[in-house]
Order: sequence, then C-alpha cells, then structure tokens
Amino acid sequence: MIRDILDIARQEIRLLILFLIIAASLTGFANIADEVQEGETHAFDLMVLESLRTSDPGDPVGPDWFEDMARDVTALGSTALLVLVIVAASLYLFLARKRSSGLFLIAAVVSGTLASTFLKALFGRSRPDAIYQVAETYTASFPSGHSFLSAVAYLTLGALLMRAQPRRRMKAYIFTLALIIVILVGLTRIYLGVHWTTDVLAGWSLGAAWAAASWMIMLLLQRRNAIETSEEKMR
Repeated sequence: MIRDILDIARQEIRLLILFLIIAASLTGFANIADEVQEGETHAFDLMVLESLRTSDPGDPVGPDWFEDMARDVTALGSTALLVLVIVAASLYLFLARKRSSGLFLIAAVVSGTLASTFLKALFGRSRPDAIYQVAETYTASFPSGHSFLSAVAYLTLGALLMRAQPRRRMKAYIFTLALIIVILVGLTRIYLGVHWTTDVLAGWSLGAAWAAASWMIMLLLQRRNAIETSEEKMR
C-alpha cells in the first residue's frame, strides 16, 4: 500500500517537473524568437561568430584537425544519421517486443522534423554570410534544425533507455551522454559558421520542450497501459 502511494507520488512529481521544463523552454524559445524578429540579437550573434574566426572570415580558430572533428560531431545531428539511429533503435524495440515504444520514438522524431520544417519556413531567417560558412547549407537558419532534432531524438531515445535501467547511476550516465551529444552538435553549428548563436539556443529550447513533452506523454500512456512499462522484460 505504502509502495503504491510512493510510486504515484513519484509519477506526479515527474509530471510536474516535465511540465515546468516545457513551460520554461517554450518561454525561452518565444523570447529568443521575439528578439530575433526585432533584429536585436544581430550584434550579439555577429560578435560571437567573428570571435570564432581568424583574420580570414572563412577560417575558424584552431588547428585543421579540430575543424575536421567539428564536422564529424555536427553530423550527429544530420538528417541522414538521425534517420539511421532512429530506424536502428526502433527496429531493436520491435524485435524486443516493445512495439509501442518503437512507434512512440518514431512519432516523436517525425513530428519534431515537421515542426522544424514549419518553423524554418515561418521565420525565414537568413544564415550567416557564405564567407563564414565552413559547411554547405540549404535551409533557413532559425531555429537550428540540428540542435532541435538532436535534442528530440537523443533525449527521447535516452528516456526510453533510462526506463529499462533500474540503477540510478546508469540512468544518470545515459542522460548525461545524450545531453553532451546535443550540446556538442549545437556548438559545432556555431563554430562552423552555419548558424547564429540564437538559432542554436532556440533549437535547444524547443528541442528540450519537445523531448519533455514526449516524456510526459510516455508516462501518461504508460499509466493507461498503452505503452510498455519499464518493468516489462524484453523477451
């Protein structure tokens, strides 16, 4: 009886924390978007970009090997690699008879991709001048799709993996690893000159809100037995 009450209390606390994360992240995104539309962030964005360049605008600070590493890291947020990661993870969940979890992961990332595409078209912000860019770009700048979608994909996948781990140390490791990947992807977008800093901050904010909303929906579906619980063993 006491254990059941404690479990319910923990679930309610988790839902409250997720709700606060969603509210704070969406507020942050809205504030950044408002400042960007009014043009009040341009001086800051340009200052950060130029501080990461040598006397040549097309040459980022640091040795050539570091620039190559940045290209490799930023690919972790690319559409091609995210598709491979999500497809592989979903197939694993299907084979492990966690079909609902697999479908949930796909739905979270696909809906996030559609939202990213819509917002880019809505704001239509231009990227940094081509002289600053070290990688090719094809879409609008705001918000950063790499930052947004890497947050959605890796944090949602991390949440699913954390549910299968009873030890807090393992949960913390999985969450920290997912968070580090998301942060590095965003920072490399700025370093390579393909995004303004506020693009990345907005992508992170929206991605955190999207991932938190996904976690919240996951908990609510779990309550209704519409998605597998963490206690269900994979056969």
